Amino acid sequence: MDSSSLRGLLDEYAELEQQLADPAVHADQARARKLGRRYAELTPVVKTIGELDRAREDLTAAQELADEDPAFAAEAQEIAERIPALESRLTELLLPRDPYDGSDVVMEIKSGEGGEESALFAGDLLRMYLRYAERHGWKAEVLDAVDSDLGGYKDVTLSVKSKGAEADGVWARLKFEGGVHRVQRVPATESQGRIHTSAAGVLIYPEPEEVEVEIDPNDLRIDVFRSSGPGGQSVNTTDSAVRVTHLPTGIVVSCQNEKSQIQNRARAIQVLQARLQAMAEEEAASKAADARRSQVRTVDRSERVRTYNFPENRISDHRVNYKAYNLDQVLDGDLDAVLDALGNADREERLAEAGK
Repeated sequence: MDSSSLRGLLDEYAELEQQLADPAVHADQARARKLGRRYAELTPVVKTIGELDRAREDLTAAQELADEDPAFAAEAQEIAERIPALESRLTELLLPRDPYDGSDVVMEIKSGEGGEESALFAGDLLRMYLRYAERHGWKAEVLDAVDSDLGGYKDVTLSVKSKGAEADGVWARLKFEGGVHRVQRVPATESQGRIHTSAAGVLIYPEPEEVEVEIDPNDLRIDVFRSSGPGGQSVNTTDSAVRVTHLPTGIVVSCQNEKSQIQNRARAIQVLQARLQAMAEEEAASKAADARRSQVRTVDRSERVRTYNFPENRISDHRVNYKAYNLDQVLDGDLDAVLDALGNADREERLAEAGK
């Protein structure tokens, strides 16, 4: 990124800092949360830019002093060796972000092949995610559940929310959990001690936030006409009714219940804004649903992303060749190591793409 673009980020950061210091901003919680998340995203970028600028300045000064005093040559060498690492960190921080990384999530866990054993495993997965959320101070809430006969779940839906404005929120950590999770163990229903394989599906998608809708006056066509129907003496005597057409979407709102044209116009625009708000939220929800549908086509063991092997106490993530023998701890919510492996693989892939 060139210097002018970096300056633009620094200016944006300063502006965000100023806005967040304004008590009036915090009266609108949705806006404050949005600004806070962007501020959190930019904080490590701004910090790294500052460290890199200072390192370059120190290097120049040390090189100049080294001409007069050789003792500064070693210091210059040390600073010069630090600069590439800072440049690499800045490059990584400036990679395009997943726009939902700061979002809360909705997660569904569905039993699949394996009958009651699969439903019991779905219950194990639910507990794992609840414990993981607890470890991170997130708020997790079961929204809906269909129980199975033996105490598991045929289908369970939960929401997981962070408590504050975080650059990397719940979605950033859990977004790779979608897929088929396979379990290998001796089921509670197995009398002969044979190991069975069953599967449960996990679907996860970002929870749509409230969408702020602004209406450009240039996008409106406003027509006035004579009111009809009940309304007092002003009916059929003045052009007080208003019809507002939103040109980009074709939405038309008419209002004639108020006595004055000004009142009818304000009310019509208010109704238009509500309709556009609903449309924007529906579109956001649709995008999230598309991401959800792409994660699991069927809860089939052949489409596994991860295997939980109880006899060997082993967890394996097949996408990144991750393997560890601490399954008991993972099921108790200690998921960070496997999630770090998935996040690191994603970051390396994005760095490779950026370098092409």
